[in-house]
Amino acid sequence: MGINMTAVHTHFIAGNKVEGSSGKFHDVFNPSTGEVQGKTPLASAVEVNDAVAAAKAAFPGWSQTSVVRRARVMFKFLELATADKDNLARLLASEHGKVFEDAKGDVQRGLEVIEFACGIPHFMKGEYSNGVASGLDVYSMRKPLGVVACITPFNFPAMIPMWMFGIAIACGNTVILKPSEKDPSVPLRLAELMLEAGAPAGVLNVVNGDKVAVDALLDHADIEAVSFVGSTAIAHYVYARGTQAGKRVQAMGGAKNHMIVMPDADIDLVVDSLIGSAYGSAGERCMANPVAVPVGDKVADAIIEGLKPRIAELKIGPSLDPAMEMGPLVSAEHHAKVKSYIDMGEREGAELIVDGRGYRCQTQGYEKGFFMGASLFDKVTADMQSYQDEIFGPVLQIVRANSFEEAMELPSKHRYGNGTSIFTRDGDAAREYADRVEVGMVGINVPIPVPVAFHTFGGWKQSAFGDTNQHGTAGVNFYTKTKTVTSRWPTGVRAGADFFIPTLND
Repeated sequence: MGINMTAVHTHFIAGNKVEGSSGKFHDVFNPSTGEVQGKTPLASAVEVNDAVAAAKAAFPGWSQTSVVRRARVMFKFLELATADKDNLARLLASEHGKVFEDAKGDVQRGLEVIEFACGIPHFMKGEYSNGVASGLDVYSMRKPLGVVACITPFNFPAMIPMWMFGIAIACGNTVILKPSEKDPSVPLRLAELMLEAGAPAGVLNVVNGDKVAVDALLDHADIEAVSFVGSTAIAHYVYARGTQAGKRVQAMGGAKNHMIVMPDADIDLVVDSLIGSAYGSAGERCMANPVAVPVGDKVADAIIEGLKPRIAELKIGPSLDPAMEMGPLVSAEHHAKVKSYIDMGEREGAELIVDGRGYRCQTQGYEKGFFMGASLFDKVTADMQSYQDEIFGPVLQIVRANSFEEAMELPSKHRYGNGTSIFTRDGDAAREYADRVEVGMVGINVPIPVPVAFHTFGGWKQSAFGDTNQHGTAGVNFYTKTKTVTSRWPTGVRAGADFFIPTLND
C-alpha cells in the first residue's frame, strides 16, 4: 500500500540523494489509512544553496547542448516515465489520496507536456529577415534564462512538475523543483528518470521544504525565474517577493469555477459532468466545477433530482482499490477546512441537500482515513462567503439564475477567473458566452476545460499573477529570452561615420 511505513525521503541534488541537515521533517500520510508512512526532510538555506550551485554549474554545458540532443533526452524521459506510469500512479495515489485511475491521468497529462517538449527544436527557432536595407540582415534567437525554480502543489504531484520542468529543461535551463512536502515520492522519482534519460547531473534538482525553502528560492540571486501553482494568497506572495528580487515570475492561484446550464442542455450529460468534475479527486482540483448555475428553476430542480441518486451511489474508499471513484482528502487539516466550509454554508442559509460530513469508510483498516462524502448545496447566493472562497473539496454549490445574462455575470464578477463551462445546444449562446465571460479558460459542453499541452493554461484576475501562462508556446516564451542580431558585412566601400539612428531608408 504505497511506500514503506518507515520511509524517509531525501532531496535530489546534483544527481545524488541528499539527506539534508536541517533536522526538520514533515510527515507523509497515507490518506486512506490516516497513518504516517514516511517523512519528508525540510530544506534549510544550505540545501537550497547547494541545489542552486549544482544547477548553476550544469547550466553552461546543458544550455550549449544542441537543441536536438536536448529533445532526444526528453524523448528518452518520455519513454522511461511512460513505462513507469503504473508505479508512479501507485506512489501518487498512496500519498495524495486520489484513486488509481485518476492518478494515472495525473501522470498522463504531465507526459503530454513532455511530448510537446520533445518538439522543442521547432519552438526554439528564431526569425530571419534578409536584406531589410542595403546589405543589412536581422535575425533573432531564443536563449535559455539560466537556473529556474518550479514550486508545485500537492494536488498534482506529477502533472504540474512536468508542466514546468519539461519545457524549462528542453529550452536549455536547469531547474530546482520544490514540490509539496505532502507527497514527495513522484517528483523525486521523476528526477531519477530524468537523470537516467541522459540529462546531466544538476539539470533537475529536487529540494523538499516549506516556507524556508520557498523564501530562499525567491531571494536567491542566481535564480532567474520562478513558476508557481498553489493558493491565491501564496501565489500573490510568490509573485510580489519574486518580482521584487528582479525575477521573472508566473504564479497561478485559486479558482471558483462555474458551470452554466442553459434550459436546452442535456440534463443527463450535465449530471454526468457534474459528478465527475465536482467530486473527482475529492474536489481537490483548481479546474474542478464546484458551482453549478442552472438558468431557471425547472433546470435547477432537474439537476438536483439527477444528482441525488448519483451522489448516493458514489464509490468512496481507499485510493488503490480499483472499484473506487473517489478517495480521501489529502490530510486531516484539509478535511477539517472543507468541513468548516460546509458548516459555514449552513450558517449562511444555503440549503444542504446532501451532507457528506459524516462519511466513514467501512473497509477494514481504513476507518481512520481522511474520507469525506460528497456534499450538495442549493440556493447559494453570491454574497455568501462559502461561495466567494475556494473550498477545494467534494462540495457542489448550486446558484440559481433567471437568465443567461445573470448566469454569465456570476463568473465574470467573481474574484477568481480560472475556468468556466457552459452546457447548451445553442451555438449562438455558447459562442457569446465564450467571447464575453471574464474568465481565462472556457469549456463548451466540457466540464473541466484544461487545455491540451500545445495550448496554454492560465486564469485571469486573482487566479493568476504574471503575464505568461503555463505550457504550450507561452511556456517556451516564459523560459527563454530573445536576442536580436542586426548584421551588415563590409563590402570594401567605406561611407564614413553616421551620427544618427539607422532607418530602413539607409
